[in-house]
Amino acid sequence: MSEQPAPQRPVPLVGDTTSAQQRRDDPAGWAMPPEVVDALAAVVAGRRDIRRFRPDPVPDELLRQVLEAAHSAPSVGHSQPWRFIVVRSPATRDRAAHLADRARLEQASELTSERAARLLDLKLEGLREAPVGVVVTCDRRTPAAGVLGRATFPDADLWSCACAVQNLWLTARALGLGVGWVTLFDQAELADLLHLPDGVVTLGWLCVGWPDERPPAPGLERAAWSRKAPLDDVVLQERWPDDSAPPAPPTSHLRGPEPGRRVDGTDDTDRLLSPPEALGALDRALHLVRAAAGPDLDTGTLVLVGADHPVTAHAVSAYDRSVTRDVLTSAVGGISLGAAHARAAGLDVVVVDAGVGEAHVEGAVDVRPHDPRGDLVTTDAMTAADVRRLMDAGRRLGAGVPGIAPGLVALGEVGVGNTTVAAALTCALTGTPAADVAGLGSGADADIVARKTEVVAAAIDRLGHTDDVHRMLAAVGGPEFAVLTGVVLGAARAGRPVVLDGLATSVAALAAVGIEPSVQAYLIAGQRSREKAHGLVLRRLGLEPLLQLRLRAGEGVGACLTAGMVLQGMAARRTTVRTSARTAQRNA
Repeated sequence: MSEQPAPQRPVPLVGDTTSAQQRRDDPAGWAMPPEVVDALAAVVAGRRDIRRFRPDPVPDELLRQVLEAAHSAPSVGHSQPWRFIVVRSPATRDRAAHLADRARLEQASELTSERAARLLDLKLEGLREAPVGVVVTCDRRTPAAGVLGRATFPDADLWSCACAVQNLWLTARALGLGVGWVTLFDQAELADLLHLPDGVVTLGWLCVGWPDERPPAPGLERAAWSRKAPLDDVVLQERWPDDSAPPAPPTSHLRGPEPGRRVDGTDDTDRLLSPPEALGALDRALHLVRAAAGPDLDTGTLVLVGADHPVTAHAVSAYDRSVTRDVLTSAVGGISLGAAHARAAGLDVVVVDAGVGEAHVEGAVDVRPHDPRGDLVTTDAMTAADVRRLMDAGRRLGAGVPGIAPGLVALGEVGVGNTTVAAALTCALTGTPAADVAGLGSGADADIVARKTEVVAAAIDRLGHTDDVHRMLAAVGGPEFAVLTGVVLGAARAGRPVVLDGLATSVAALAAVGIEPSVQAYLIAGQRSREKAHGLVLRRLGLEPLLQLRLRAGEGVGACLTAGMVLQGMAARRTTVRTSARTAQRNA
């Protein structure tokens, strides 16, 4: 009987067609060609955390390509827990940027001064500049025991989503797109912004767009934040070393307008004969002004609003209420401290009487409330109708009514007792206890602070919990706060940058942000005053103050000093020599 030839190995029509013998004979046979390996190494080595973006749109087909790559990531138990939220709305991006600015300042407050300065130097403007935001979320609602591999490692779903981020990032880099990974968020606040259900968490926000920088090395290395550890320092053999002294843990430093116009500002300054960000925090303020109002802004207005407060009946101030009228009258005459500083800074002055004494202050804009006012403790400071009228008047002033100079708006206030009102509004807007916000105020002593704390606590108890900013202004606010809130809203809508002064103006800005979050992009913190709550409010606003002079002056003095600095900075930008395109390219 003749020997039959061995049958051929069945080769599947789908799946792996290789045989065990093939794999044994050529264990490296699955490797890709050298040119592919080299290309992958180049992409991995060239990945960067981008912080500056061009405003040009990302084509839909490219965005889909990077999302397809992310969706191809490995996932434990093939669970694919990732969900990608694509954000294009400028309003949503503005709100996210505000949350990140706030978180950056909160974190900076916990660092050493040197590390805090470096953190504040880092750019987060990509949240507003990049045309697309991709928020990678992880749906953790499936019980860990129900997913292969998660019963023993419950967080493996988060690791899977991190792999998706890396796939997205590397593909974007290969296509020439930039990605910036922002995790400076309070996770609950970001979840609220995106309406995430319970059990769905974020891995941060990816800014995606065409990069406006081409960094040769990782950004934090270039910023001297840290250096990449040598590979040998992070590779261990067989087990953790059994040394008498455990290895040192990672270093801890413990102790947060339109994209095209924003990028125009950095384009301009890149051509100046000076180092990038030569003016530090002031440069960022100038970028904001440039984006909001254009490069030719050379003027502005101090809007100085005054009002009396019945809360002074509780002995919360060191001065008589008549001082408010005296200061406001002097401001009309141009001889008050605030008016003098405004004039020195090249600003016009608009004085607003929001309810000073029994008679109108002659020469001031009259927006006095119509209805009786209360003392915060027993009755509301204002009626809802007056709040609406005063805010509307402020909006008109902020937008620039005839007779008011165009340009930036500096805010100032006058009002004996209004630090108590500011403290009460701070508590209402932030949920902070009265004892943590009631400060000395001008000329106050310990007894006054104790009474102020009691008054603020009583006012907040009477108000109760509410998220309605208009209700807060009516219950525990004051006329100038309503007007200033309106000024911020009106100025932002008109594209006018707003320079804040002390606690009172900053609280009004915080109220405006509570009503319309996008206005935060138009705000400049002029100073940080000596008021106890001011630092807290600035952190909630996500703003870094340009001056820290421990001022108690009020009247917009700090805002005027800053506005003058900003106007000088804009003028200097216009007159500083530009480098040629060839020189700029050579120096890039």
